Amino acid sequence: MRYNRAMCDFGEMPDANVTSRPRRALTAWLAGPIGIDRMLAMSERLAWEVSEPDGRPPTLVLHELEPSITLGRAGSRTDVDLTDDELRAHRLSLTFVGRGGGAVLHGPGQVGVSLFATLADLGLGRHDVGGYLERFEHALEAAVRMVRCGAARDSSLPGIFGRTGLLAAVGVAVRRGVVWHGGFLNVCPPLSLHHRVRSLPVAHKAGMRTMGSIEADVQRPVRLQDVRSALVQQMVDAFGFPRVHVQAGFPVAISALSPRPREVSKRVG
Repeated sequence: MRYNRAMCDFGEMPDANVTSRPRRALTAWLAGPIGIDRMLAMSERLAWEVSEPDGRPPTLVLHELEPSITLGRAGSRTDVDLTDDELRAHRLSLTFVGRGGGAVLHGPGQVGVSLFATLADLGLGRHDVGGYLERFEHALEAAVRMVRCGAARDSSLPGIFGRTGLLAAVGVAVRRGVVWHGGFLNVCPPLSLHHRVRSLPVAHKAGMRTMGSIEADVQRPVRLQDVRSALVQQMVDAFGFPRVHVQAGFPVAISALSPRPREVSKRVG
């Protein structure tokens, strides 16, 4: 199984052996818009809860990040072809986050796919990051195909690709045997600003460095709810969950989340 280290942010991973236990169900949350600061605060909390013995079961959150730009470990300010004045005019913040991957523009028409689970709960060895990424990307690719859009993976690049560019950007974190963050799938966002954000630091084709969308590929309307349903089904299939519980809303009350302090960074390359 292949994986690209640029896709991942690796934290401390224990050497303990995998303990066998019955597979637990997946809880999938169909959530709405959320600001990046609160999403990061919720992610920290969920990652901690699933890491506890007999803690929270595997949790999938399908959400919509409010307009912003995040930069993973492989991204930098130089990947964003927007001046500071343009960022302010579009009310876009720049936030460095502890995930793999590069720069990603967020907003309406994009589905954030965040999976929180221990590798053991996913039926994987505690060091099988390659197996996790393989299955996660396969689920994204299969979900895109379910809405009758062509999709493909590249053996050397993270993400899911279509005719108009990168359809799904992938960037995960694996810390102490827990996976979190995930990917961002463009369904029907306006693409003008996406074409000014290089989500892949390098690519074989220049057009693949920026994000396209499912609707731009198929040239017809695609419903967000159909894509969300496909994502839930394909995550269940890819990881072999025995069952899934689907909930509406967020797993943590948004009002209870305190936005974390912004990470200050001068990364330029």
